[in-house]
Parts: sequence; structure tokens; C-alpha cells
Amino acid sequence: MKHVPETGREVSITAGGYPPAALHVMTWNIRRRIPGQLTHRADRWATRAPLIREALSQLRPTILGVQEALPEQTAFLQQVLGPSHRFVGWGRGRHHTGEATPVFYDTTQLELIDWRQQALSDTPEVPGSVSWGNLFPRAFVAATFRHRATGTRFLVFNTHLDPLSRRSRLRSARAIRDHIRTTQLPAVVTGDVNAHQNSATFRAFTSGNVLTDTWSVAAGHLTAEWGTFPNYRAPRPGGKRIDWILSTPDWQVHRAGINARQYAGAWASDHLSVHALLIPPGETGNDELHDR
Repeated sequence: MKHVPETGREVSITAGGYPPAALHVMTWNIRRRIPGQLTHRADRWATRAPLIREALSQLRPTILGVQEALPEQTAFLQQVLGPSHRFVGWGRGRHHTGEATPVFYDTTQLELIDWRQQALSDTPEVPGSVSWGNLFPRAFVAATFRHRATGTRFLVFNTHLDPLSRRSRLRSARAIRDHIRTTQLPAVVTGDVNAHQNSATFRAFTSGNVLTDTWSVAAGHLTAEWGTFPNYRAPRPGGKRIDWILSTPDWQVHRAGINARQYAGAWASDHLSVHALLIPPGETGNDELHDR
């Protein structure tokens, strides 16, 4: 990611130029593939796939939490990111089918230690189980990594909370927060939470100082604070951020940004991607490197 002034929504967020210890964390709801006859041209996967390819070829995140990925879309993302990246996570359905929330990671920077996927329900070990008012299964993927450059071990949670049930979002947020509270590791949460920054869901995630909103605590911003669900329209400054990157307070948030750029004159998804440059606990950033 490159430090640039906040001059408009065509801000470039690209790889390189940031402190060596920094992790480029990205979350993006890529919009599940809908049959062409059921949607408009801008929403079709055939239209958007080349735009997602262009975006990820430029952005090259260290960690990418994806939402709404069907199996063929996950395979496409793996092909785009190439052999340097791998992923963990499978479909949220009973037989690990359907939409997934995979975590992609750069193997040149991170070593995968362990990972798991759990349903967000009263029976978290039962794939595809539902509770708390959501009609469709919800889940999280949790992966433990070791940062090769610093030796830091940390957790990444990626999720997609229910858009209709406030109760489900609250219970899900508390479940993820409580998982993090019981660990002794730094943690990062990526996801489409379907709730804005002034919501009860936000308060559930951040209560007890377990997690902080990286946008709010960032030392600097790469972009304006765009609403993250423009739905193929021009994004609004100061709009609702329903896609978040949260972290435990021991991370230093060097920069944060929301990518409101079009590719080839069109939108790659109905959501904007959200970015944070995170410095592992005990390390320091270097603004001179960042501003090259």
C-alpha cells in the first residue's frame, strides 16, 4: 500500500513502500456468483472477474479475508494470487458446501500453524448448523500464523455475519470476541459484519477492550472514510462501514484505507475492500520507508 493524499475516491492502494515488518491485511466481500439471467450486467461474475484479477494483481495483500466465495470463485482467487499464496476455509453448509469465508495468506511472509472453522450457532462443531435467528448458516475461519520476519504468532478470524438478524449478529460478535479473549495471542478479525460503526454489533466486538477498530486507531489514513457497500454506485464519504478489520490493542495500526477505485471503469464488487497495515506487537514502523 502506498501513502497518498486523500484527494478523491480514485486513490491508489498498491503494494510496496511500507515498513518491512508490516502486514498488509485486506477484507473483501467479492459478491457470490449469480446466474446471468437473474441479475444485471454490472453484477455478473463474467463482468467482474477480470476486474478482481486486476485489483488483486496490484494489491497483493499479506492476508486476505474473503466473503461470499463459492468454490469456483475461491479457485479463481487462488489462481490470481498465484503460488505465493494459499488459503484455508471451506463452505459454510452441512457438507462444507456453498459460500465460504476463506483466509488467503502469503506463504513467503507467513507460516500456517493451525486453522479451524466453526459454525456460529449453539452447536459450533456441527457444520451448517443455525441458531440465533439466522436462516442460513454462518461461520468463522480462524487461522494461527507465525510471521517469518519477526517470529510473532497471531490469530486471524474471518467471518460474514447475517444481514437480517440483529440477534444473530450480536451473538456471533460475542462468540468471536470470547474466543479471542481466551487466547494469549494477538488477533485480527476481518469480515463483512452487515452492521455499521455505531451499531450494537460494533459495541459487542469492542467491549472490554478485546478488539479495536483499525480505522479509528490508525496512525494515518490512505483514503477518505467511504461507505463500504455502495452496491455498484459511487461510494459516499462518511458512509456506513459494514466491512471491518479489527485487531487486539497490541498491534500498531500504521495506516488504514478503503479502496474506492474502479478498474477498467467498472466496479469489481458491490462492496469496497478495506485495508490495514499492521505492525506486530513489539515492532516499530518507519514512516520514511512508507512515504517513498
